[in-house]
Amino acid sequence: MPRPKTKTELIEASNSSYQKIVDLIANLPEETRSEDFNFDTSKLKEAHWKRDHNVRDVLVHLYEWQRLLLDWIKNNQSGKEQDFLPAGYNWRNYGEMNQQFWQKHQTTSLPEAEKLLAQSHKETMKLLDTFSEEQLFQKKVFPWTGNNALATYFIANTSSHYDWALKKLRKFQRSLKKK
Repeated sequence: MPRPKTKTELIEASNSSYQKIVDLIANLPEETRSEDFNFDTSKLKEAHWKRDHNVRDVLVHLYEWQRLLLDWIKNNQSGKEQDFLPAGYNWRNYGEMNQQFWQKHQTTSLPEAEKLLAQSHKETMKLLDTFSEEQLFQKKVFPWTGNNALATYFIANTSSHYDWALKKLRKFQRSLKKK
């Protein structure tokens, strides 16, 4: 899916990809939804292929990143300056943060993960809707976004991240058909 270039495109892409995730999970055989992924990750280089072991892990990853986005925006809007990544993390070591998210949710059930993501998606889309086209897509509108447009962060934590999740979930879905 092409990168959204307008507020309308961003809303449509985010909602559409989120719904594809919900539908894909609903179409998995119920007994497999909580199973560990059964595909070979040995040739896959990115850390997430080894980190996320099941559908729940993918959903809580999306949820935690949306919480980062929501908290970052709300805090900065209320005058409490905050970096996007929590203290101690940067773009070189955020994999460690992802591992912490994974660890935090090892006792979260799949239904709870679905509920958390549904809630954060709804909250994210509601917050997104409060911004104008210019506030979203023009750079340097907000000092706390640095050289990026605010939409960059929304895209990264909705439509693009959902596409990442769909790739992983579809791989699992295909692997089930090979059983």
